[in-house]
Amino acid sequence: MRLLIVTSQFPIAGEPNRGRPIHQTVRELSKLADVRVLSPVARYPRWARPRSYLFRASDPAHTLPDCDVRYVEYPALPLLTRPFNGWLCARTLHAPLREFAPDVVLSYWLYPDAFGAMHAARRARLPLVVGARGSDLRVRDAVSRRLTRPVLHAAKRILVVSEDLGRVAERDYDADPARIRAIPNGCDATIFHPRDRSDARAALGIDADAELVVYVGRLVPEKGLRELLDAMATLAPQRPKLQLALVGEGPMRAELDAKVAADPTLRVHLPGAQGPHEVARWMAASDLVTLPSYSEGHPNVLVEALACGRQVVATPVGGIPEVVDADCGLLVAARDPVALAAGLRDALERQWDDGALSRRFSRGWDAVAADTLRACEEALAEAPKR
Repeated sequence: MRLLIVTSQFPIAGEPNRGRPIHQTVRELSKLADVRVLSPVARYPRWARPRSYLFRASDPAHTLPDCDVRYVEYPALPLLTRPFNGWLCARTLHAPLREFAPDVVLSYWLYPDAFGAMHAARRARLPLVVGARGSDLRVRDAVSRRLTRPVLHAAKRILVVSEDLGRVAERDYDADPARIRAIPNGCDATIFHPRDRSDARAALGIDADAELVVYVGRLVPEKGLRELLDAMATLAPQRPKLQLALVGEGPMRAELDAKVAADPTLRVHLPGAQGPHEVARWMAASDLVTLPSYSEGHPNVLVEALACGRQVVATPVGGIPEVVDADCGLLVAARDPVALAAGLRDALERQWDDGALSRRFSRGWDAVAADTLRACEEALAEAPKR
């Protein structure tokens, strides 16, 4: 099978960890099929770059050693072109799609990526498969929400990372449940596995006797980081060895720096965005990993934390309850720093079996790729012959 993948959620120059779950899936898919990635990236004028997230311009010449990827750009302006970004994206896809001549088009990220892929696939009379990651289904702005609906109705298969997201697609977009396939994320056990906590702490410069709580992800309010700092501030006076590591980058970085500087009781590490091996080292160094999000799809960071033998404290939102139960962590109310503080305290004081935690997930990215290819084969089998 020749499979064209369209997604902006893919590593770019200056942001090598972008779209890591999709990248992992593509690497394994490339062993099973003839795969090419088209990564459409919005191109903004220098004077009008977005401020709502850390924008990094793409480099069309950027390559990845393990994937056949082509970066294409389309012109955009923040907010103003949002209703048209899907059409602008589609215009950049027609020629490279025709050049590759795929059997199926698979697009991750529903708007504008999959909207553009929908029109390009329709023009070439190809079946479309789409993949939703979480926030592209739980859309806040009305324009993107309205333009997401036709994508889900046009797709022969809708791939979601959790059963919860499948229910969202049915309930909010009237998606056909017969076309929905839940394909949870995998985990690279060669990177995320139990290792010695003391060695990891020595490598990172963390006190051997610290109580270390680790968060990994984007530094954005929706991840519950304000509540996390408030919870840590509540616990700090009674737990002088308590430390927090926020591993990642995002628009909240300056706010977090200021808040930490203003409270001398907080001991917070901000190492920035890290590659998978460094993330695994931070997890190994931790006493627990936390993810106090407001919403989630199927958070890979929790799967990876458990694979490292570390318990988790998270919120019961989205697909998190499909990953976390009482045997591997604690679930606390979202947007509630008091409940979060109590959950962190209880998890730190409880004895956990690291080995049992690490055995909970053995699903590799090869299984994710096999499930994905099977869904694409189903879509191709149902498509009219060209």
